[in-house]
Amino acid sequence: MSSKDHAPDVSVASSGLARHRDGATGPAAGGAGDASAPWRDPSLPVDERVFDLLHRMSLAEKTAQLYSFWRGANATVDDMAPLQHDLVDDTVDWADLLHTGLGQLTRPFGTAAVTPTDGAHTLARLQAEIVAGNRFGIPALVHEECLTGFMTWGATVYPTPLAWGASFDPDLVTQMATRIGQDMRAVGVHQGLAPVLDVARDPRWGRTEETIGEDPYLVATIGTAYVRGLESAGIVATLKHFAGYSASRAGRNFGPVSVGPREFADVLLPPFEMAVRDGGARSVMHSYAEVDGIPAAADGGLLTDLLRGRWGFTGTVVADYFGVSFLELLHRVADSAASAAALALTAGVDVELPAVRCYGSPLVEAVRAGAVPESVVDRAVTRVLRQKCELGLLDPHWDPTPPALVNDDAARIDLDPPANRALARQLAEESVVLLANDGSLPLPPQARIAVVGPLADSVAGLLGCYTFPGHVGTTPAAADGDPRMRTVLGALRAELPDAQIDHVSTGPVDAQDTPGMVVAADTAARADICVAVVGDRAGLFGNGTSGEGCDATDLELPGRQGELIEALVATGTPVVLVLLAGRPYALGRYADRLAGVVQAFFPGAEGGPAVAGVLSGRVCPSGRLPIAVPQLPGGQPVSYLSPPLGHRTEVSNVDPSPLFPFGHGLSYTSFEWSPPLVDGAAADPDDTTAVEIGTDGAVRVSIEVRNTGDRSGDEIVQLYLHDPVAQVTRPVARLIGYARVSLEPGQARQVEFDVSADLSCFTGRDGRRIVEPGDLQLRLATSSTATRYQVPLRLVGQYRQVDHRRRLTTRVTLR
Repeated sequence: MSSKDHAPDVSVASSGLARHRDGATGPAAGGAGDASAPWRDPSLPVDERVFDLLHRMSLAEKTAQLYSFWRGANATVDDMAPLQHDLVDDTVDWADLLHTGLGQLTRPFGTAAVTPTDGAHTLARLQAEIVAGNRFGIPALVHEECLTGFMTWGATVYPTPLAWGASFDPDLVTQMATRIGQDMRAVGVHQGLAPVLDVARDPRWGRTEETIGEDPYLVATIGTAYVRGLESAGIVATLKHFAGYSASRAGRNFGPVSVGPREFADVLLPPFEMAVRDGGARSVMHSYAEVDGIPAAADGGLLTDLLRGRWGFTGTVVADYFGVSFLELLHRVADSAASAAALALTAGVDVELPAVRCYGSPLVEAVRAGAVPESVVDRAVTRVLRQKCELGLLDPHWDPTPPALVNDDAARIDLDPPANRALARQLAEESVVLLANDGSLPLPPQARIAVVGPLADSVAGLLGCYTFPGHVGTTPAAADGDPRMRTVLGALRAELPDAQIDHVSTGPVDAQDTPGMVVAADTAARADICVAVVGDRAGLFGNGTSGEGCDATDLELPGRQGELIEALVATGTPVVLVLLAGRPYALGRYADRLAGVVQAFFPGAEGGPAVAGVLSGRVCPSGRLPIAVPQLPGGQPVSYLSPPLGHRTEVSNVDPSPLFPFGHGLSYTSFEWSPPLVDGAAADPDDTTAVEIGTDGAVRVSIEVRNTGDRSGDEIVQLYLHDPVAQVTRPVARLIGYARVSLEPGQARQVEFDVSADLSCFTGRDGRRIVEPGDLQLRLATSSTATRYQVPLRLVGQYRQVDHRRRLTTRVTLR
């Protein structure tokens, strides 16, 4: 596909279509009342309808389709987006805005505390006003955040993306996203701003909690699963943040990114590539990042040549909030709103979000002055109208009443039904990772248990930044007294009714009080076992210890939580550490003195019962780390994906080895793996002869997994690739496949991995993606450092250059 992806530049005279000039509002042929206009005919091809409508529109009407309106954006004290208080113009006249039409509505549900029913009625009224206000009767496309559920008051809060990664369960993530999409669609929303496909590179970055993990294959497969679910419900999934955002220097939000083209291509881009090609995502959001001095919003090589030209993406590119303005105000690559609009629109940013500043009158004036070709505007408008047409928004009988209000007898729209909660509970349970256990877990059912720490009786550790409470500051539990959002303490009391549980709070996570710590230690000393619940409080722009704009200088637990742990282990009572957090924290200082360690990454509304279920033994833990837990707080950034010199060596005194590696996790049952079969034949464990396949071939590797314990449980079989010698340095190991295997006691299942040679590809010296002949090794493992079996391979034949049509995943079959 050509990178110049826009509608043909057909003049008014040659098209023969009636066309009003800028600002025209009177009746015209082809307007809302003209049912005979081709663009109103649903039986015609989408492109034909869009072409017809586009050439009836004035310049002002066209640009109006390229921006959004954020109603009530200043209704809260704290900003939901960077510089929101400076960049949202709350003096915009709503009625005056509508006469040229409106492309999008920004977060009508997620901006203030409104019940779903009231929100749906208000949205229907706004859409009716938009339709009546413009001569073509085109409604706005409505977008909302949906990273941990539909981000509105009263909707189910699901676990954060790091928890999705910890589950290693893409099918369950698809189910979650489908439910989220159905809820959004029911109340009139069309587009969801999720998932985040940034690969975590430095856990000090506050938005680590929004990532799925540190491995591109895990991020890609889980993220694509989310996209499939959201799109299946009719919601436009928006991939973010494209691309490089997570690789900022020192993990600082908005920080410059200095990565080489090989790291960019092989680590940061694959999740987006898979979600576009295999997931069918219909929108992409550019990132705030500048990579080697080029802001993503102004990078035509990224947004047009790569995304559209090479990957074949045909959807819309939307701006991260105020991202177009930031070209002028922060990046300083533009000297005005008009020049920022020209840069972004030319690069391929179709829609300015969340409100109009650059794509309104500054863009119109730039086109009139000849600084921006109108064909560039037409290109973006064509994409926007195509999407509206596909969503049914251009159909003559479109109704602003959302599906949930069609019968007008809904006393209350329920966005948090039992089915949602059951799904949230299952995902939360699957995502809890048992990092260490000396036998103290599960907790004795009749013991005296001290439950202490800043998050033991708080919902703050359950909810991530991209939740309604995290953005607006009101929790359904607090507002409605909802008893279903239980803390770890409340849930543990329900799990262990015969235990004597003594609770001590120690103050906020980032400012614990000394008296509380002393009381907690005294209480622990009198107990049989102590459960210390520590971690993060999610927030925005410095108002939390994790979240957007809440970066960390190191990976020490916030506040005085480390001191609390030291005081507790000094009592001699066994201490089980529970972490409710948005990033991994360094635990090496006291790990060998803890009786157990349980990690949960903001597990959502059902996270309290999920964690308590693991502690009590009701839930057999099955989560695995999507990101390594470091030994020391200053040992970052590091990734298991590093080449040999990125790991422990004799040429440096600094050991970057993690305390708990990527993929690690324990269980309450045990599993036995049989020696692998290669293409159906048993492999001799003492035979080092490599299995030969062509550089365009594939191999099937299978093992039998048996539950040898006395309770049901899930094993996570992980498949890694080791490339010992290549033309460029390669990671010591990288994930290329995995399987979640559920087994009853004594049950066995066969796990088959169909591995294509394409999975070995990388970006070679000349910048092309290649499959290189030579020796490889497949590693069947329980973590990135714990290999059970090795299968030597040899790729034979010619070098192969591959592109986006290559095999991106390893096919997994369970028998």
